[in-house]
Amino acid sequence: MSQRRAGERDWATRRERGAAVTIKLIVWIALRLRRPATRLLLYPICLYFLAFSKDSRAASRGYLRRALNREPQLTDCFRHYFAFASCVLDRVYLLNDQIGLFDIVIEGEELAKTELARGTGGFLFGAHLGSFEILRALAHRQPDIKLSLLMYEENARKINSVLNAINPALALEVIALGRTDSMLTVEQRLDQGHLIGILADRGISPGAEEETEIEFLGEPARFPVGPFRLAAVLRRRVFIMVGLYRGGRRYEVHFEPLVDFSDLPRAAQREEIVPALRRYVDRLEYYCRSAPYNWFNFYDFWR
Repeated sequence: MSQRRAGERDWATRRERGAAVTIKLIVWIALRLRRPATRLLLYPICLYFLAFSKDSRAASRGYLRRALNREPQLTDCFRHYFAFASCVLDRVYLLNDQIGLFDIVIEGEELAKTELARGTGGFLFGAHLGSFEILRALAHRQPDIKLSLLMYEENARKINSVLNAINPALALEVIALGRTDSMLTVEQRLDQGHLIGILADRGISPGAEEETEIEFLGEPARFPVGPFRLAAVLRRRVFIMVGLYRGGRRYEVHFEPLVDFSDLPRAAQREEIVPALRRYVDRLEYYCRSAPYNWFNFYDFWR
């Protein structure tokens, strides 16, 4: 295992284009023009970023080369950008309770209902792959499912600025890391039967988070151990759930149990952390092959 170097892959502190005023303007346009008209705006926006975002374009090509097993064309990069822009736009409608706009296929739905009906809480690990908002929207359709999101405080602040512009009630579901009571809040919500959602491909710490190197799409990449260690310490079940964008208004949701730390003796929990992480990475690779334009880490993940 290795420690993440200070300043390296500083995803948590990167500046994002746009501010609260811009976010509110985008939300206003999306809700006034409706989805078909607003989607037309994505074409010039994606072409602009394809032309001028040199680093992101290079990262896109590097990822697609691995996922597609061939040299990507410029059209592949555009499809990658457009899938990302589509998911960002659809976030507005999903968080505004307009899930009826979309055709959603759920793989493992019966298993999900059975597992989640226990009401004992657990962790729902996603990734920057497809749309996590489609999962939140589905959870809101089931009143017996309680979902909270765990993220670094700076990211939580940015997310809350979006939520406040779309649906302020959802901001209450975000748990910000880095506060003295963060872990206590997580444990309390688990005890209340909440699922705690984590985008586990980037971890839960902006600084020196422990990582392990795992082969991903044919080359070694470093993945954070923190989310799995947290689940082990709190003795909880872990599920993986991804919402893949399939074009147009189609989404495909996949739900799978990953590891149950509640059934393991203390001594075995620590030994199971890295194998569980490897299973998570294996499933990410599978879904990246299945929906290659859904990977939304626009930086060199293998650096």
